[in-house]
Amino acid sequence: MRVLVIEDHAEMAETVAVGLRRAQMTVDVALDGPTGLDRALNAGYDVIVLDRDLPGMHGDEVCAELVAAGCRSRVLMLTAAGSNEDLVGGLGLGADDYLPKPFDFPVLIARICALARRTHPAVPPVLREEDLVVDTARRRAWRAGRPLELSPKEFGVLELLAAAHGRAVPAEELLERVWDEFADPFTTAVKITISRLRSKLGDPPLIQTVAKSGYRIGG
Repeated sequence: MRVLVIEDHAEMAETVAVGLRRAQMTVDVALDGPTGLDRALNAGYDVIVLDRDLPGMHGDEVCAELVAAGCRSRVLMLTAAGSNEDLVGGLGLGADDYLPKPFDFPVLIARICALARRTHPAVPPVLREEDLVVDTARRRAWRAGRPLELSPKEFGVLELLAAAHGRAVPAEELLERVWDEFADPFTTAVKITISRLRSKLGDPPLIQTVAKSGYRIGG
């Protein structure tokens, strides 16, 4: 899951980003309205966590611009004000959810996950492909009953491949969904991660390379 945090308080933004990364999300950060809007419109985020009081461009305006542009990302608006009027105002602008500050971090994660499920077709909590089992909720996987010790990036790639149900997933899509905005588009990170996954999955080989199309499981 890829998340953009638009929050002008640098320490707060970094705290949120670190927490979401620990929850195995891919997170980018913008510290003002114009930068956040530009990134939101030019990258495929599942969820945008949008602070309402931003420099350069108010969060309300950012939200309105995203809606006007047809952005498919779900918007979770944050604000220090928690009145019913603020709630109605934020949702009226096109935000998908609203969370007043201060908030409990587990609640933020739950809200983000709920919004992400509305962005894409629902992914079953447990994915099965041949003798592979991927538990998307507990972030664990097994091959032929054997638990797999996977890094967050390895799990992210495996989850996307399993969720594709035989469709070849391009390396560019894997890079965009599992890594953050600082990933070099010419990096060999996807290739290296696939190689490590194949080694951990063992025989018979499960991940196939499809020429000019990417990687797939099954199909």
